[in-house]
Formats: sequence, structure tokens, C-alpha cells
Amino acid sequence: MARQPRLDVPGVAQHVVQRGNDRQPCFASAADYGRYRQALIEASLRFGCSVHAYVLMTNHVHILVTPAERGAVSRMMQAIGRRYVAGFNVRHRRSGTLWEGRFKAGLVAGERYVLTCYRYIELNPVRAGMTAAPENHAWSSYGANALGRHDPLVTPHSVYLSLTASAHDRWAAYRELFHAPSDLAAIDDLRTHTRQQKAWGSDRFRAEIEALTQRAAGVRPRGRPPANPRTLK
Repeated sequence: MARQPRLDVPGVAQHVVQRGNDRQPCFASAADYGRYRQALIEASLRFGCSVHAYVLMTNHVHILVTPAERGAVSRMMQAIGRRYVAGFNVRHRRSGTLWEGRFKAGLVAGERYVLTCYRYIELNPVRAGMTAAPENHAWSSYGANALGRHDPLVTPHSVYLSLTASAHDRWAAYRELFHAPSDLAAIDDLRTHTRQQKAWGSDRFRAEIEALTQRAAGVRPRGRPPANPRTLK
């Protein structure tokens, strides 16, 4: 059966996740992180994708990105893959695939949902026990979004900009979001929507996406579907 294309709507953010094959490392040195980040900068500019938040982990990547046109995110990720994997294989004397199949991407919209996704992405190193605080991880957007550090990769989402008009006050307001306990239910919901490549947001948002794409935008319930009574006879 042919795979359905991802839900892909210009101007709507996508939470992208790409994992190393068999959960193996996709970054083996600081130079690898730097090369991937540079490839992401160039590909996002080339294909009209605005990156709002990102984190490069040892064996996977998270990106919150808004495409200007349909298909832009796929073209961006393909370009990064071709460039980065070829160089990685040469540097580390290996061959074959680096990534675990196609990347996953789910639509995200609405203030609560977008900010939760920002926070989820930038807290990944803390949850993984790699660092005690998000600012200590060099390969993420937290420095730009929370501390005002220059990062040519980061373009603020409109929801982030709406926190407050002043840049300094916005950084402070954004940091406050990280002081609250994590909403584990929301995190699980985000993960499920991304894994199933659906639309994470309000019921109205999902209805709008379904009307626009003529496809189901909600997640499938867990477990097996109920049996057809006729098959039990």
C-alpha cells in the first residue's frame, strides 16, 4: 500500500523529528553538530522554511519549522540528508543509511500548542540527562529564544512574538515558561500526533485542516480497532 503524503500546509508550523537508524548516534563529534546545523541553515533559506526551534541530540533531531509552500520541508530535509550523510560517512569511514526511514512531521497551531512544542524541543537535553539546564546545551535554539543570543537559524514564530512587544521582556517571559512543571499529558499528546503525522491543536484547527486537505487530521485511538461483528460469526 502506498504511503499517504504528510499533512503539509503552507504557513502552518510542523514539528519534525528525525532519528538515527536503529537509534544509533547521528552525531559523533562537535564538528558533526556544526556541519548539520550549517546544512540546516542553508537548506532552510534555500527552500523557504522558517525554523523557530530546534535541538540536535546524540541520535535524533527535533525542528519546529514553518514552510512558505507545500513540499518545502521535505525538500529541506532531503537536501540536508544528502549533504550531511555523505560527509558523515566519509569522516567516520562508514557506508549506508544514517537515518531511520523517513522523518516524521505533524502540524502544530495555536498559542498553547506552539509554545508547548517550543518548550518540549528545547528541554530534550534536560529530559535525556545530558545537561541540568537547557542553556547548557550548545546545539539548540534555547540561547536565541530565551537569552537573545544571535542565531542565524532561528526565525521567531508569531506566537512567540506575541508574548510581549519588548525583546528583553519576551526573553524573560519565555524563560518563565521553563519554570513550570512539564505537562506530561501534553507531551504524550504531541509525541503521538507527530508519530502519526497529524495536526496538533484545537478541534477547530483540526477541522480546518481536514476541510482543506480532505484527509483525517486527528490521531488514531490506541489499541486494535473493534472487530466487525460479522467476522465473529
